[in-house]
Amino acid sequence: MQTIDVPEINLPRVIIIGGGFGGMQLVKGLKNKEVQVVLLDRNNYHTFQPLLYQVATAGLEPDSIAFPIRKIFKEYQNFHFRMANVENVDHTIKTIYTNIGSLSYDYLIIATGSKTNFFGNDQIMKYGMRLKTVVQALDVRSLMLQNFEKALLSSEINSRESRMNFVIVGGGPTGVELAGALGELKNHVLPNDYPELDVRRMQIHLIEAGPKLLAGLSYISSDKAVEYLKKLNVNVWLNTRVTDYDGTVVKTNINKTILAKNLVWSAGVMGNAIPGLKDNQFDRAHRILVNEYNEVAEHDSIFAIGDVAAMVTKDTPKGHPMVAPVAMQQGELLAKNLLKRIKGKPQQKFVYHDKGSMATIGRNKAVVEVAKLKWQGAFAWFIWMFVHLISLVGYRNKVIVLVNWLWNYFNYDRGIRLIIRPFVRDKNKKEPVETL
Repeated sequence: MQTIDVPEINLPRVIIIGGGFGGMQLVKGLKNKEVQVVLLDRNNYHTFQPLLYQVATAGLEPDSIAFPIRKIFKEYQNFHFRMANVENVDHTIKTIYTNIGSLSYDYLIIATGSKTNFFGNDQIMKYGMRLKTVVQALDVRSLMLQNFEKALLSSEINSRESRMNFVIVGGGPTGVELAGALGELKNHVLPNDYPELDVRRMQIHLIEAGPKLLAGLSYISSDKAVEYLKKLNVNVWLNTRVTDYDGTVVKTNINKTILAKNLVWSAGVMGNAIPGLKDNQFDRAHRILVNEYNEVAEHDSIFAIGDVAAMVTKDTPKGHPMVAPVAMQQGELLAKNLLKRIKGKPQQKFVYHDKGSMATIGRNKAVVEVAKLKWQGAFAWFIWMFVHLISLVGYRNKVIVLVNWLWNYFNYDRGIRLIIRPFVRDKNKKEPVETL
């Protein structure tokens, strides 16, 4: 196999796999230091995943939540980016193998994030939609609009309503925010776009296997989220599991069936690791087991951060939550520890500082928790907007998103209801293609 064309220089080479929140923070921490940094990702852009649901519901275009990686690091010295799919790692010779060639490393950081976990249900995986990437968000948007167009052509009532109905599986932030956005579409946008359809018959179902929504928040915030969703005519099902789906009929463990051509699965994620590590180096969620320095067991030069890493300690027996702040804090600290390690200095153990959690359900409807403080309603919604705006990469993206939000706020409109790339389901696909 050919070698990836990266200059050979007299500096330790740090290879980072994944341009997500953790990988990006790590690169920033190594800016212009005495190391050569090589970042690999399957895309040439960084995605702000918390707003993918707005792309899926025609609120934002994908280029407003994505930013070119090369532009972010254009002034960095000894930094190289290559768009590649990493296929394997051989720790015995410190080499990674990709679809564009191989490359040796002195230090390897796996920051590949997570992928959708269907818990072994191949049928749901075949027909359900995911919401982890820009491409998947566009697929959800196209499928939704295509089904409404087909509903216009159907004279059979069950067929028509199944194309208008939505089932969202999983009551975490993604599921709650997607359900709220669909509720606003139903109430304010779709009746104007499709006056020939009785959109009032459109059903939105949010199904959660646990006893409450937003498991990471308090019951106060969870109950308020349910209240907001019901105001948007969303049907909330708690203590309910989806057991099967054939593309039209959703079956549950409570013997309730729902007709729906649109099912989005957000009920679970798993580590998106790369081949080459031993089986005993993973937890049950396929996350790589690391110590308090994010070092992979039995490897003094391989590290994992973010969603793909499970730092199991006495205080965190299940690892840290799979959220962006964890990845960013681990990336920031690992950059400092790598430089200390190279110089032979003592390193610092990772301690996660939880700065709070939040979710939005719609216009003037959100829940926010910071320490012991809890807010709901319009004030929480403005906090949510502010935090997400300042977290976006690029001044242009911040302006575009803000303008879109202001327009939607005053006009109750989602102006990007476009089927640019029609979605065609691949019924032969067995595994989700989410590897790096």
